[in-house]
Amino acid sequence: MKKTALSHCPARAALFGIMLVMSVGLSGCAMPRITLHEDALTPQEHLELGISYEEKGELKHAEEQYEQAKDLPEAWLYLGNVAFASEKWLRAERRYEKAIRLLPKDPRPRNNLAWLYYTRKRRLDRAKQLAQEAVALAPRGEEKQYRDTLTSIRNAKDIQALE
Repeated sequence: MKKTALSHCPARAALFGIMLVMSVGLSGCAMPRITLHEDALTPQEHLELGISYEEKGELKHAEEQYEQAKDLPEAWLYLGNVAFASEKWLRAERRYEKAIRLLPKDPRPRNNLAWLYYTRKRRLDRAKQLAQEAVALAPRGEEKQYRDTLTSIRNAKDIQALE
């Protein structure tokens, strides 16, 4: 039997064996692996998840989901709603304006922006115009909520005229 440096010293052989096992075992951990995952949810699914969060009052989570759905024009309406509920008035106004541009036949962003102006008691002429457009765009049988906004704005304008 041929003698090697390891066969003369059993401790050295054991140490070599341990180091060999460790180097093989740790080789999988030596390099971090970077994996890229595509979003498992579609923009529509993000929108629906955001609506669910918004209904529960979880506005931060709702906004995060709506941000992931910004490819859908309707997401801008909901982003406006979250900003409105968070009292971020300028952000809500900008988002509703964008929703109006992206959803030209949808009465909801017009109604919501009109309501924002009404609640802030500013730009009531613009609010009235938006509310009138919303009523005109409303599907048959759904005009009531839009008429309610218009009536509230007209009453506010009347009170403002008396002051």
